[in-house]
Amino acid sequence: MSIEIERKYLVNNDTFKHLSHKAIRITQGYLNSDKARTVRVRMMGDQGFLTIKGLSDQAGLSRFEWEKEISMSEAQALLKLCEPGVIDKTRYLVEYQKQIFEVDEFYGENQGLIVAELELTTAQQAVSKPDWLGDEVTGDKRYYNSTLMKQPYSQWA
Repeated sequence: MSIEIERKYLVNNDTFKHLSHKAIRITQGYLNSDKARTVRVRMMGDQGFLTIKGLSDQAGLSRFEWEKEISMSEAQALLKLCEPGVIDKTRYLVEYQKQIFEVDEFYGENQGLIVAELELTTAQQAVSKPDWLGDEVTGDKRYYNSTLMKQPYSQWA
């Protein structure tokens, strides 16, 4: 069990794709998307995961996270039990000044949304920002995957 500390940013352009050292397709659903706790099922490449996340702190910067690898057959079975709505995206791993940004390009009803996340070791850690990184949206619940499942980007006014 651990505390996840991360910052989240919009992405200005697709320059990150050329800088990426890895891209992996992700499909995920939520067994529970309550704001106080989420239970996520994820298929990432050929691996399955079950993740529980707690309520974010006031700034939206940190929260409890527990994750366990499960078999693909278990992940596929659990996805059938999830709440309506599926998140489909490609995650690109991009190194910039010894930091690894996870850049998610969304598909389906969230097509057009690209968000970068950076996991930190402390909340005070300095962030070096590449020029393709846009506005910070850390703590903006609209950009949480559990919210995008219910209120997709394509439906925003």
